[in-house]
Amino acid sequence: MKLTWVDVRTCPTKSAVLEEALHIKVDGILSDSTADFDGLPPTVRKILFPTGTSLPDDFGQADVVIVVPDEHGQLDELAAAHPEIEFGQYVEITDAATLDEACRSAQSNKWSLLYFRDPTKIPLEIVIAAAAGSSGKLVTIAQDVTEAEIIFGVLEHGSDGVMLAPAAVGDTTALKAAAADGSPALDLVELTVTATEHVGMGERACVDTCTYFRKDEGILVGSHSKGMILCVSETHPLPYMPTRPFRVNAGAIHSYTLSAEGRTHYLSELKSGSKVMAVDTSGRTRMVTVGRVKIESRPLISVDAVAPDGQTVNLILQDDWHVRVLGPAGVVLNSTELKPGDTVLGYLPTQDRHVGYPINEFCLEK
Repeated sequence: MKLTWVDVRTCPTKSAVLEEALHIKVDGILSDSTADFDGLPPTVRKILFPTGTSLPDDFGQADVVIVVPDEHGQLDELAAAHPEIEFGQYVEITDAATLDEACRSAQSNKWSLLYFRDPTKIPLEIVIAAAAGSSGKLVTIAQDVTEAEIIFGVLEHGSDGVMLAPAAVGDTTALKAAAADGSPALDLVELTVTATEHVGMGERACVDTCTYFRKDEGILVGSHSKGMILCVSETHPLPYMPTRPFRVNAGAIHSYTLSAEGRTHYLSELKSGSKVMAVDTSGRTRMVTVGRVKIESRPLISVDAVAPDGQTVNLILQDDWHVRVLGPAGVVLNSTELKPGDTVLGYLPTQDRHVGYPINEFCLEK
């Protein structure tokens, strides 16, 4: 989990934002007044950042003090005078000189609070690279949650944390969600194929993503919300066409697939910019972005399978040898060669769905 700091210095609804921040367990509250730390629990880091003024004589309950060395003094001297406090440096990056200063801070200081004046993320990439191997933490200021999401992903590593001054209640919750490292793992099950049937023509969807899939990775697809089969990407070689490791020939357009926060979407709903959940044979997941969805009329094949607990699963795929699903240990199975007794990997969500959201209600799918 990445670090989340909430800046309450200029917050118009400070009490409400603080209540939200404590409820969702942000990592730090930043203020220019030690009075804002009164009553905060010890589980949240209290960061003092006095701007435009000298350091106070008493740091109160502050755990971390962010300073500008030219205004407040050098960090090593401050740390020696106040061993009970952790000190960090604030750097506003506007040119090559301040970028160099940010890199030095990232390499030597326990905390670096960075503000990049320009919207480009290239300077942040440089600082992250410079900080490789350092034990210090980089916290980057974001103007909104959308920018925070970008900052968390820069150079794949991302900033160690993001600080946001919430404009309204709800922004802090969104920031915390953006900070989550990936999506939770799923408990996949082994399903036994019970029947296959050629069911005629229909529309199927190829989901082309902005990501290279691994060879043991695909997306979960099923005719019913409570049972899905792991469809592999076109990562594995084919005799008559090049590999397309960004693509999953996923199934008929009515089928469900998983996206963020356990929500389902019909394949027909996906479009450029949508998110889908990539899943590997160990159940590890990550969210990937859809580049496009190709829907075309093709002959279809229906695959029925059953879980050890008796739960039945159905998947309708394009009726073609190069459309594949995954079995245990990453075995690649051609859909047209599946037969009763074969084992495929799947997932059994426990809740029914209403407009894609999980809900506990009676729902019969068949």
